[in-house]
Amino acid sequence: MKTKTIEITEVTVNELADKVADRLMDKIKIYLEELKINESDVYLTRQETTDFLKIDSSTLWHWTNKGKVKCYGIGQRRYYNKKELIDLLKKNEIKV
Repeated sequence: MKTKTIEITEVTVNELADKVADRLMDKIKIYLEELKINESDVYLTRQETTDFLKIDSSTLWHWTNKGKVKCYGIGQRRYYNKKELIDLLKKNEIKV
């Protein structure tokens, strides 16, 4: 196992704290960017979609049949892309 030694000389506590905080913020920004990328991969079930949009399942059924929202099927199950739903809400293409 390789060990590292860090030598700190002529640094105030505040300067050290600022350096640590800056490095931590860089890591947090990278983590948040990765979350945004992975958000597009989130698919919701019908129930999760109705809970997320706070609508009735019949409303979701009508929106799907009219083409307002797109669903993806695997076998008998239907899924809705969360990012697509959020984008539709932002564009006011669906109103809840």
